[in-house]
Amino acid sequence: MSRDSKSAGGAFEVLIVDDDPGDVLLIEEALAERRLHHRLHTAGDGVLALEFLRDSAQPRPDLILLDLNMPRMNGRELLGEVKADPALRAIPVVVLSTSAVTEDVTDSYGLRANAYVTKPVDFDDFVATVQHIDDFYLGVVRLPRSPGSHTA
Repeated sequence: MSRDSKSAGGAFEVLIVDDDPGDVLLIEEALAERRLHHRLHTAGDGVLALEFLRDSAQPRPDLILLDLNMPRMNGRELLGEVKADPALRAIPVVVLSTSAVTEDVTDSYGLRANAYVTKPVDFDDFVATVQHIDDFYLGVVRLPRSPGSHTA
């Protein structure tokens, strides 16, 4: 589903799973700068994210931005749950982490992350990185239709 076809049918649903309020705010600001149709949802850990994802009253995300290091259920555990669930596995998951450790990257791809991006330290680079993710996953690639969707 391209940005053009989605714009006629409503907002893109983005789930941000990160326990750092500062990073969440930066992601929200980076996406808000685009002046595009996004509905942002947040969860501070994997447990809350899984509750959101499995709640039929909540919209199905078009994209999940996932931090790795969180309390209760970390990003790796959530990623494993999402990709093992037939109802959720098609949702693109981009790991957005401060870690550049090879093991974290390898483990994330082993759990079927769609992409692994290291969070830049510089503010402008961080914003640009989030916007590139947005451009690619919500503008270039074709996403699977959500259950109950009637768009072509």
